[in-house]
Amino acid sequence: MPTNTYLNAATTLKSWLLTRDHKRIALMYIAGITFFFGIGGFFAALIRLELVTPAGDLLTDETYNKVFTMHGVMMVFFVLIPLIPASLGNFLLPLMLGTKDVAFPKLNLLSFYVYLFGSLFTLYAIVAGGLDTGWTFYTPFSTVASTSAVVPAALGIFINGFSSILTGLNFMVTIHKMRAPGLTWFRLPLFVWALYATSLIQVLGTPVVAITIVLVAAERIFGFGLFNPAVGGDPVLFQHLFWFYSHPAVYIMILPAMGVVSEVIAGMARKQIFGYSFVAFSSLGIAIVGFLVWGHHMFVAGQSIYSALVFSVLTFIVAIPSAVKVFNWTATMYKGSISWQTPMIYVAGFIGLFAIGGLTGLFLAAMGLDIHVTDTYFIVAHFHYVMVGGAIMGYMAGIHYWWPKITGRMYNEFLGKVSAAIVFIGFNLTFFPQFIAGYAGMPRRYHAYADAYQVWNVLSSAGASILAVGFTMPLLYLAWSLKNGEIAGDNPWGAVGLEWNTTSPPPTENFHTQPIVTWDAYEYPTPVEGHVV
Repeated sequence: MPTNTYLNAATTLKSWLLTRDHKRIALMYIAGITFFFGIGGFFAALIRLELVTPAGDLLTDETYNKVFTMHGVMMVFFVLIPLIPASLGNFLLPLMLGTKDVAFPKLNLLSFYVYLFGSLFTLYAIVAGGLDTGWTFYTPFSTVASTSAVVPAALGIFINGFSSILTGLNFMVTIHKMRAPGLTWFRLPLFVWALYATSLIQVLGTPVVAITIVLVAAERIFGFGLFNPAVGGDPVLFQHLFWFYSHPAVYIMILPAMGVVSEVIAGMARKQIFGYSFVAFSSLGIAIVGFLVWGHHMFVAGQSIYSALVFSVLTFIVAIPSAVKVFNWTATMYKGSISWQTPMIYVAGFIGLFAIGGLTGLFLAAMGLDIHVTDTYFIVAHFHYVMVGGAIMGYMAGIHYWWPKITGRMYNEFLGKVSAAIVFIGFNLTFFPQFIAGYAGMPRRYHAYADAYQVWNVLSSAGASILAVGFTMPLLYLAWSLKNGEIAGDNPWGAVGLEWNTTSPPPTENFHTQPIVTWDAYEYPTPVEGHVV
C-alpha cells in the first residue's frame, strides 16, 4: 500500500476531526450512518418482535408508537437521505472529476459537524421520553396532542437539513467548476449525473421541510394557529408543505443508488451504458417531475377530486424516467461479458426489488386502489421495497464495488456473495407478506391486530432476523479485510473511469498529475458475442 495516503498519513484524532480531505470526511460519514443504522435497526427489531403475536404483549401502545416513530426518524433523516451522497458521493466525486477535492473543503467538513450536531438533538429526544408522532410529524397531533419530545426531535431534523443543503451546494459547484480538462458533460460518469440531480433536490427542497418542521416546533412552543383547526389553522397545509419536500426526498435516497447501479453494471458487464444520454437526462427528469407529485400522498386528506386526478397522472409520468433506467440497464447487460462478483449480485437484487417497489408505486398512483390500501401495511411494504430494496441495496453494491479503491484491500468474495443472497432472501420474506396483509386490510401503526394477519407477521419477523444476519456479515468481513484482505491493486475490476487511474487507496491529493480526459464515458472494448464470465 502507498505510504502517503489519507488512511495512514497523520492518524491522530485531531487530524481526523479537523481534516478537509473529502475522503476522510466520507469515511466519518460512513461511520456515523452505520451507527444510526444500528439504532434504527434496533427499533425495527422491537417492532417485529411485538408483531409476532396479535396481542400487544411486549410493548404498550404508547411505547410502540415511540418505537416505530424513532425507527422512521433515524432511518429516513439520518441514514437514507445522507446514505450515498455524503459517503460514497463525498469520496468519489472529486476522483471521478479528476480534481483534488470538492469546491469548498471547509464547508464539506462543516456539513458533517452539522449532521452530528442535529443528531444529538434527536438522540436526546430518545432519552427524554421518545417521540410518538410518526416520522411525518402530522399535525395537529404533533403540535397540540402529543406529550412526547417533539421540539428537540424537530430541531434535530431542522439542523440536519442544513447538512443536506451544504452538501448539495458543494457538489453542484464542484461539478460545474472543477472537472478535469476534456471531461465534458457527456463524458461524465452517470453516478455524477445522479449526484447532480440529487443536489438539485437537496438545495431546492430541503429548506421547505426545514421551515415546516420549525413551524411545528414554534406552534408547539408559542401556540401559533398555523396548523391547529381549533384556532383557525389548517392541518392539510402541513401535509402540503411536508410532502412537497418528502416525496422528492425519496429521490434523494434512490437517485444516487441508481447512479451506483449504472457504474457497477458498466464495470461488471464491460460495456458502454446503453442509451447513455437517456439515462443521464432521466436523472434530471426524475428530480424535476418529482417536485410535482406530492399530492398523491393526500388522496384521502380532503383535496379536490380534480387535484387528485392531476397528481395521479403526474405520478404515472414520474415512473417513466425510472423505467428508462431499468430498461437501459438490462439492455446494457444483454450480451455483456458479465462478471458475477458481489457488487453485481447486489445490483441484480436492486433491480428486482426496485422493480417491485416501482410497480406497486403505480398501484398507489391509481386513486381507487390507493384509497383502499391507504394506512395499511401495503404502504409499508412499498416504501421499504423502494428505500431498503433500492437505496440500501445500491449502497451495498457501491461499498463492495469501491471498497478496494477506498482501502486498497479486497474482501472475502465468497462471504460477500453469501451476504448478498441472504439480504435478498431476508428482505423479500420480511416485506412481501406485508403486501398481502395490507391489501387484506391490516392497518399500520398498531401494536395489536386481528388473528387472521398473524401468519403474515410471523413470516415478516422471521425474514427480519435473516435480513439482520445479511446486514451484519459485511460489517465483519469488511472490517477483517482492512488488515488481512488481499492487496487490491489500482483497478481490480478492470473498470474505466478516472477513479481507477490513481492508486488504491488514493493519495491525499488524489492524483499525482492532472489527468486529461480524451475518451468517452464507459469506453470499453466490444465484448466477444456469447462470452460470459
